[in-house]
Parts: sequence; C-alpha cells; structure tokens
Amino acid sequence: MKRRNFLRIAPAAGLFTIIPAFARPARTAAPGGYAEMTVAEMQKQMQSGKLTSLALTRHYLDEIGQIDKAGPKLASVIEVNPDALKIATALDKERKSGKIRGPLHGIPVLLKDNIDTADRMKTTAGSLALLDNIAAKDAFLVTRLREAGAVILGKTNLSEWANFRSTRSSSGWSSRGGQTRNPYVLDRSPCGSSSGSAVAVAANLCAVAVGTETNGSIACPASMNGVVGIKPTVGLVSRNGVIPISQTQDTAGPFGRTVADAAALLGAMAGQDPADITQHKPHQALPTDYSIYLDPNGLKGKRIGVEKSMLQMHEGIDALLSKALVQLKAAGAEIVEVEYMKVQKLPGSESLVLQYEFKDGINRYLSTSNAKIKSLEGLIEFNKANKAKTMPYFGQELFELSQAKGDLNTKEYKDALEKINGVAGALNNLIDKHNLDALCGPSTGAAWCTDLVNGDFWTGYGSYGPAALSGFPSITLPMGMLSGLPVGISFLAKAYQEPELIRIAYAYEQASRNRVAPGYLRSLRLDG
Repeated sequence: MKRRNFLRIAPAAGLFTIIPAFARPARTAAPGGYAEMTVAEMQKQMQSGKLTSLALTRHYLDEIGQIDKAGPKLASVIEVNPDALKIATALDKERKSGKIRGPLHGIPVLLKDNIDTADRMKTTAGSLALLDNIAAKDAFLVTRLREAGAVILGKTNLSEWANFRSTRSSSGWSSRGGQTRNPYVLDRSPCGSSSGSAVAVAANLCAVAVGTETNGSIACPASMNGVVGIKPTVGLVSRNGVIPISQTQDTAGPFGRTVADAAALLGAMAGQDPADITQHKPHQALPTDYSIYLDPNGLKGKRIGVEKSMLQMHEGIDALLSKALVQLKAAGAEIVEVEYMKVQKLPGSESLVLQYEFKDGINRYLSTSNAKIKSLEGLIEFNKANKAKTMPYFGQELFELSQAKGDLNTKEYKDALEKINGVAGALNNLIDKHNLDALCGPSTGAAWCTDLVNGDFWTGYGSYGPAALSGFPSITLPMGMLSGLPVGISFLAKAYQEPELIRIAYAYEQASRNRVAPGYLRSLRLDG
C-alpha cells in the first residue's frame, strides 16, 4: 500500500459555497499572454518570430513572482535559476542560426528539488539539512533536458524528502519551502510528493515540469491539480542524480497541461542509462519521440479494465467515472470490469522494502554529495538539533525506522522484496487473461483540507498503486471537477507500454476536454 494507509470516508452531505480569493485576469494564448499555451504552440510562435525563449522565460519568472511568491502565494517554486535568462538568450541565438534541438528547444522547465543540477541552484529534497548541497554533476535526466534545449527555470517545492520522513506529514510541506497550496482552492491539499511541480504547471508558472514518484507522487498531485502526469516504467528515465527512496520503485516523470506536452517532455527525459540497473528490461529499441503516439482515434478497439471496487465509493466520483466510461466506449473502447487493486495487498512488505532501500540509497547519495551531512544518522541528528525549524508539525518516524534496518542482504528485506516483485507477474497475468490493453480507475479522491496538525486524509482511492509496486507505467489526466476540485483518472499498462498509454490518454483527452484552469479560490465552505 502507500507510505500512509488510505482511509475510506463516507460521502458528505450538504452544499458548497465557493469563497473567492484572488481574481486573475483572463489570459489568451497569444504574445504577452501565455496561459494554457501548449509546447507546440510555443514552438510555432518561436519559429515564426512572434515569440522568443527569452520573452517566455521572463514571463514565467514574472508569473512566479506575482502568483507564487505574492498574490495567492502558492509556494510551488522553491528556487529560480539565476542563469535562466542567460540560457534562454543562448538558445534564441541558436535558433536564429538555424539550430533547433527538438520540441523542447527554448521551453522553460521546472524540476523537483530532489533532482541534481550542476549550476548555482541547490538540491535539498526540501530539507534545511541540505542547504549546502550544490551538485557537482547534473542528474542524467537533466543532461538529457539540456541537450534537448530546455531552459531549466528553477526547482519546485515538495513534500520534504519526497514524503518519506513521517507517517503524519502534510503533502507539499517542506522545512525549506513551507506549505504548497492547491491553486484551485487554496486551503486544500496539492497532494504530493511532487506537489510544486504539479501546482506550477496547473497555475501556468512554467510550460512543463518534472516530478518523481515512488508510490503516487506523480499521479496524486496530477489528479488534484488538474494536469497530466506520466509515471514511466521504472528504468525508462534514469534515477542517477535523483535523491532516492527506493531503487525498486523510484522514477522521475513529466507533468504537462496536456497529454501532448507531457509526451514531449517524456521524450526529452527518457534514455537508457547503463549505470541505472532495474528489474525491467526493454525487449526492443525505445522511442525517442512519444509525440508520434498522439492519436485521436487511439481508443478504437482497445480493451480497458476498470477496477470493480471503485465503482461505488463516492457518488460524485461515481458520476465522473460513469461519464468517463461512456466517453471511452463512445470513442471505441470496450470496458471490462476486473479486480486489479488486490495485487497490492501485501501487508507490511512495501514499507519494509522502502525502509531498507531508503537507508541504503540515501547513505550512498550523501556520501558522494557536496552536503556536509553524509549519512541518514546525520540527518536524524540535524533534525533533532533544529527541531523548531525542521519538525514544527510532525516528526521523523520513517527516518528512524529506516536507520534501524540492516543492509540489503538482510533476509527480512529479501523476503519482502520477493513479494513486491511478484506484483508485476500478477498484473501481467491479469492483463493477459482478459486480453486488456490497459487498466484504469479514479486516480484519487478530491483534495482534502490541508492539515499540518493531523497530516493528510487519504480518501479511499489510488488506482495508480499497482503501477508503483510493479514498476509499470501509468498516466493520469483530468476526469472532471467535483465541487470545484479536480479529480483525475489513471491508466496503467505493462512495462514499456508508454506508447499505448499515450494513445489511450490522448484519445480520452480529446473526447472529454476536462482541463479547467485554476481559480485560486480561498475556500469551499460547507453550508446546511
């Protein structure tokens, strides 16, 4: 299951009153107003000379100042790149000389603050303990992005340590960045741990962004912030240079406002890294461009398995899912009711694997980093010594549990890992048995109120969990709105079936058009 168990809640009765907060002027996808503009539209305007990377980068930096640091104060961006304008200028010069690196040439990208960049920015996982950590080398995926011509715009806030410090944390809170806010309703959770990346994309503070996931950390914030998130097959995107939790489950992945934008970023990020060893091995050459799979007819003839247990849990989400299934059928898909969530019922196994692998991985990362603290034990002591700043709301139980574990040769770890590794086989068998192209279900419930005292309040969904345990890919995109809050749908498939998922998700997106820009509402008040 997840790092914190889901809680099932009964649907609430009553009417919601929307409490407005900050009025944002209407924007158009034209020069000077870039809200909701796609990567392809940006490229078209840069090619015609109507737009430059410098102007676009300057615009996003201005929006970060007006929306993220002032105005609604989303706290989604933890640091901006002091060299962003310089990079954009150089890429504009390349364009003028006739050199176009690809679909991301000149496009501003934000990175989650657990991804190494060898520049003037820090890599801290949101922790005050790593404020001195300026990486000596780019993460493998960052090298890929620079080669693709992306402008590294800055780093995004996150659930500190990617939500692997406490069992009672608040998604989107870090001691370095504070509490990230949901741009739809500001007192609601942005989910996590890739909170800032999803929020920044939703609020049009960047073109696209990179997050990371161990279990739900891309899918859940994509769902609650009304954007598209792709959790790739573990191994498709290198983990080298990413602060780790689990060598079995970790991956980085893209966020975009459209499936096309997320696919463009995935193509730039993906690439085989011989130094990144995973259980999944591709059986053929992998695509270099995922945009070729954007097929509006991609649902025709597809068999989609929907999780039975999620059909009658909350009347509002039931209605959204029912509508989605009707749209999938109308677009040519066949819907098959199946039970795939039960494959993740492995009591305690995931927690054990994550604790053992976190201790091993974080000690290895810190030992070669530029941070003064060189071990998990050192992090624990730092937090104790700086408790007022680092642990004002919740503790570090997961750190302490992990520190108490042995190495990766321990029998307890090996036994738990064997159970986790069995999930991939179980899913493969289920997909083959029903001749399915993908599985789907509601990504998660609507966003709960942010609660720094009690922590997150999980709402009983989470159809992306089996993808996390198996290392399989999933894609999450908007399924609709529930009382002013976005809710997503997640599709998952076998290892390295990202092309199939992109076909399915794009066709559903074109049929449904569920993306709604955020309104920065202060609250939803329950009346009656």
